[in-house]
Amino acid sequence: MLRHTYEGQDCNLARTLEVIGERWTLLIIRSALLGNKRFDEFLESLEIARNVLTKRLTRLVEHGVMERVPYQDRPVRYEYRLTPSGRDLTRAVVALMQWGDRNLPLEIGPPRRADHIGCDGAVQVEMRCTGCGREVHDEEVEVRRIR
Repeated sequence: MLRHTYEGQDCNLARTLEVIGERWTLLIIRSALLGNKRFDEFLESLEIARNVLTKRLTRLVEHGVMERVPYQDRPVRYEYRLTPSGRDLTRAVVALMQWGDRNLPLEIGPPRRADHIGCDGAVQVEMRCTGCGREVHDEEVEVRRIR
């Protein structure tokens, strides 16, 4: 993980990676997008160590990406649900999946796809200019320091 202080690091990406940049964290978010909510569901779907899962879920809750909601009283058990901030990562997760499909393809095709609920069409992540409104391609993008 990156250091937790940002002395000399005025970077929006570095701040983001502090919260979601660890490998298991993005896989937990992907698992939540697939419908998993309970600790045991995450354990089973990810084959992750209990202590690692506990740490990652705790951190996601602390940063408001997930919320811990009781679903059973005796004994008390919790679900982990994506917050609006967590759902906002859908684009990033889908973009990373699609990057992998394009650049690290499997012969048998992709194991998952993002579909539009309602019509079942495949969702494609795209970039659009706020100035002219047209779709922008990778080679037309320049990342600039603005301060």
